[in-house]
Amino acid sequence: MAVSHTPVEIAKEGEHVIRITWDDGHQGRYATRYLRANCQCAVCVDEWTGERRITLDSVPEDIRALKIAPVGQYGIHIDWSDGHGTGIYAFDVLRKLCPCAGCMATPIAAL
Repeated sequence: MAVSHTPVEIAKEGEHVIRITWDDGHQGRYATRYLRANCQCAVCVDEWTGERRITLDSVPEDIRALKIAPVGQYGIHIDWSDGHGTGIYAFDVLRKLCPCAGCMATPIAAL
């Protein structure tokens, strides 16, 4: 069974980084452009084929999170400076997306 983690703190670090501190003490620092490019909503990922409709290259380099709000007890919603705001970032997806060297070295199935 996969281990589930929840954030204890979510905060902006400047204009282009979102820091998430997890309940196990792990801290992830997510570039806003990276998170925006990994949105899982139906606008960004085709619901039928799973094909990604957005790429990192299509996200403005200066993208910012204007507002971060909780969604139930399972995720967050981010209003982006490019006008996008339909995505929900589930905590389990955010943990799997953690770009730190330790997480990138761990197979996703193990998280």
